[in-house]
Amino acid sequence: MVTAVTKGIQVSVEVTYQAEFSSPHQHHYVFTYKVTIENKSQHTFQLLRRKWEIFDAAETPKIVEGIGVVGQQPILEPGESHTYVSGCNLKSGLGKMKGIFTMEKLFDGHMIEVSIPEFQMIANIFHN
Repeated sequence: MVTAVTKGIQVSVEVTYQAEFSSPHQHHYVFTYKVTIENKSQHTFQLLRRKWEIFDAAETPKIVEGIGVVGQQPILEPGESHTYVSGCNLKSGLGKMKGIFTMEKLFDGHMIEVSIPEFQMIANIFHN
């Protein structure tokens, strides 16, 4: 698991290679990642947008942007957390992701960019 803290917002990511959904002989590798966002600040924030940088050893880097996370724009009061699971498909068994969440402080509308820590995606293709 990797973790980063920006202005009192802690983001942790745990990645899992999904061998049962992958087809290495067809250059298809599936990973899931669990993201936990914890509000350790004294303010209420709403997650508005996400921006991911996806690096795959077999392709050029990609940028993926959008509203919210998995269709949600959670509001986090001080001390609250939000967890979601999403996925990424790679053409190689080796990649990494990192990004930012754009969040709004609800008290005054101030926007902040919260770092999503870089995490590795490495396929475990060797079985005992």
